[in-house]
Amino acid sequence: MTQQTWLEGAISIEAVLQGRSRDIERVYIQQGKWNRTQARLLQELKRAGISVEKVTAEFIEEKAGGKSHGGIIAMAGPRRFVSLAEMVADTAVPFIVMLDGFEDPFNFGQAVRALYAAGVGGIVVRPRNWLSATNVVARSSAGASELVPMAVAETAVAAADFFREQGLVVACTAVTGSQPVDKVDLTMPLFLLIGGEKRGITRSFMDQADLRLQIPYGRQFQHSLGAAASAAIIGYEIMRQRR
Repeated sequence: MTQQTWLEGAISIEAVLQGRSRDIERVYIQQGKWNRTQARLLQELKRAGISVEKVTAEFIEEKAGGKSHGGIIAMAGPRRFVSLAEMVADTAVPFIVMLDGFEDPFNFGQAVRALYAAGVGGIVVRPRNWLSATNVVARSSAGASELVPMAVAETAVAAADFFREQGLVVACTAVTGSQPVDKVDLTMPLFLLIGGEKRGITRSFMDQADLRLQIPYGRQFQHSLGAAASAAIIGYEIMRQRR
């Protein structure tokens, strides 16, 4: 059976069209809902040959998982993934991130949003990941989850082994034995693992990483930053250095 999912809001639907991340089977728009954003999107859908159906507000509310749909939703197919090899093909200095162990789809989407804005070349996830919660991830990432190339790896170690063979430096965040992100050269081909708040990164992965990174604080503070905030800070430091 084909895996289907609902997308909510013009931003998410437009991102799917732009990123070609999945097939859109049909779009539903609430009767009486019409604005410039939707008018532009409907023109794009028409050019793509995607059917649009006007429905009641009750239909939209029944299918939508949230309240930010703006009167437009879409039925879409499964996410298309690329291979790990495709992520580094034709890229002189790859910057690839694996997001592993995130406990919440909103935080996952926020991390993807920040990394995409910072110029990440691709996101790696495990087979069981938050992409099953497409609605939440697409909305919290402002569509970035449908724009950035994504690949699947069974484990973080498997992904690290592959990218190391391709000449990438394997990095992760760590408290001990680590260097501040603003004091390390991050302009080399890089594979970065960012772990979730609860499970974090395993000791075995830290031991085999080429580079351990930490985020310096401006005052004494014993608690670590959330995974999405950490992804944003490290992503933008990499972007700053590469510019």
